[in-house]
Amino acid sequence: MAEAGWVAITGERITATGTGPAPAAREHVDVGGCLVVPGFVDMHCHGGGGASFSTTDPAEAARAVAAHRRHGTTTMLASLVSEPVPTLTNQVAALAELVDGDLLAGVHLEGPFLAEARCGAHDPAVLSEPDDHAVSALLAAGPVRMVTIAPELTGGVEAVRQVAEQGVIAAIGHTDARSPQLRAAVDAGATVATHLFNAMRPLHHREPGAVGTLLDDDRVTVELICDLIHVHPDVVRLATRHAGPARTALITDAMSATGAPDGDYTLGALDVEVRDGIARVPGSGALAGSTLTMDAAFRNAVTAVGMSVTDAVHATATRPARLLGLDHEVGSLTAGLRADLVVLDKDLRTQHVMHSGQWVTAE
Repeated sequence: MAEAGWVAITGERITATGTGPAPAAREHVDVGGCLVVPGFVDMHCHGGGGASFSTTDPAEAARAVAAHRRHGTTTMLASLVSEPVPTLTNQVAALAELVDGDLLAGVHLEGPFLAEARCGAHDPAVLSEPDDHAVSALLAAGPVRMVTIAPELTGGVEAVRQVAEQGVIAAIGHTDARSPQLRAAVDAGATVATHLFNAMRPLHHREPGAVGTLLDDDRVTVELICDLIHVHPDVVRLATRHAGPARTALITDAMSATGAPDGDYTLGALDVEVRDGIARVPGSGALAGSTLTMDAAFRNAVTAVGMSVTDAVHATATRPARLLGLDHEVGSLTAGLRADLVVLDKDLRTQHVMHSGQWVTAE
């Protein structure tokens, strides 16, 4: 049986934590029988609640943030799919308003510097090879915090270096690269594997590909979509056992249909069909993101994959917060940090969410 504990909050901050009976307080909220965990940190999310981050309308993007916040995500990046560079710069500039307003922690560019052979649900017509001008324009457009690059593209390793030198996370994904190119990219500063296993050269016993090379490199944090559709739970277990809590970050890769009914949607310029909660590109059948929320990812990690609650907290909050350089603000229930927390019942389903010391209400 878990030991009882308490969290003391004043204003927007956690002031103390402890075990045993709670100290006297002006206001006391009893969530006895529930589990209290840090607010989730999602590094890779395209939208939710019927709204997309691939927009120049901050109000639409705010609706997507709200949809995920109700499920415990209190810190998130807005991920943009591949578009022409001018379109992406406009979208990044529009999302800057939400970063300044504390709704987003920044923007993740998942493209356009991706390999056509592994483009998945990205429009191959808008993919491009990175060059100094394009990379510089995107980084200058606004609060870009992460860029996914296929290092085998002409200029790919140089782009990784350029991104990393600007203090932005360089991620490797949507790649058909082999080990030498991948190692060169990590040497150049890449520190994240974008949704490991998905849209990358798989593991082979004579060629480790992106999966084997990145999973086995201690410098790389691996993203995993823990919806039990993108990656089988046994494979998630294998990866997390090897990477450990220090290198595992669970993500949603959620698209606009998250928290919305099945139907027809778009992801960037591509049409997407959502049936039984699974998003696919018509015709090719390629998975087009997910309809996952972070509380479900946490629950799947514990109940289906077999992660401990402590390791699941690391993968859904602590590790991504540290990777984003935000662990002085979020990612754990520690005195001095922002009062972001999620109350989960015995079945690990969200009962309450707090952001900056205020309870989030369902709208």
